[in-house]
Amino acid sequence: MEQKGRYHRYLNRVGWLYVTPATLLYILFMLYPVIYSLFMVTQKWRGFNRQFVGFGNFIRMVQDSIFWKALSHNFLFMVIQVPIMILLALILATILNSEIKRFKGVFRTIYFLPCVTSLVAYSVIFRILLQSNGILNNLLQDIHLINEPIGWLSNGFWAKITIMIALTWRWTGYNMVFFLVGLQNIDSEIYEAAEVDGAGKIKQFFSITLPLLVPVILFSLITSTNGTMQLFDEPNILTWGGGPSNETMTVALYIYNQAFVLNSDLGYAATLSYVMVFIAAVLAFIQLRLLGDKEK
Repeated sequence: MEQKGRYHRYLNRVGWLYVTPATLLYILFMLYPVIYSLFMVTQKWRGFNRQFVGFGNFIRMVQDSIFWKALSHNFLFMVIQVPIMILLALILATILNSEIKRFKGVFRTIYFLPCVTSLVAYSVIFRILLQSNGILNNLLQDIHLINEPIGWLSNGFWAKITIMIALTWRWTGYNMVFFLVGLQNIDSEIYEAAEVDGAGKIKQFFSITLPLLVPVILFSLITSTNGTMQLFDEPNILTWGGGPSNETMTVALYIYNQAFVLNSDLGYAATLSYVMVFIAAVLAFIQLRLLGDKEK
């Protein structure tokens, strides 16, 4: 018994030896920055100079028109782009899960490839294609669909459309994979029983497929919503930092500018970050309540 006890103490020490480096790294690079950022919220930073302002950063946020404009863009992308992307992903997954046998694997790969493409690389390619004298404008003029080039990147309205197209192109295949896995986990005997009862394909889709895919839809909605709230790369690269005239500015890009580009005000940037975390949590809670009840 004593030898067994020594052996267990030895395993315990060895276990802590392996866990301690990871724990220290987690405390240093995750836990400590989160706790310290709570302190930063109450400070006004200018380089190495800081001043206690209490709730001053929150008051400044309420009065900051650019922040509210950026937040409205985040919600615009979430309300318009995310549903379109989810719908397209569901349609593609349904088609690939059908009885089509030839080139099914090839199409799955093609649809998923944009997801593994470098964010910077694909943003630069989109910017080259959508310039005033780019390939797309030249093609549309050659076939006489437009008389003058569209300002895909220089016009506020078309710049938003461009970002939505880029996001949909990149992330539709990613969500399609989750829907495809969900479809393949549905027992085929359920569909066979529905056919015996006289249910057609459309009836089966809305009465069987969609209800059973609610957990997957919920997961995709939450991850896509969080991704939209953190949108940074596309407006930063495609529209040169949220242009034109902040028409594609997002909150994540605005936080970056406040912290490292414009004012170097880390306290205000931390305040905006906590507000966005709160908004994302509220949206996730609402989605869980709405779709979670349907799942039950």
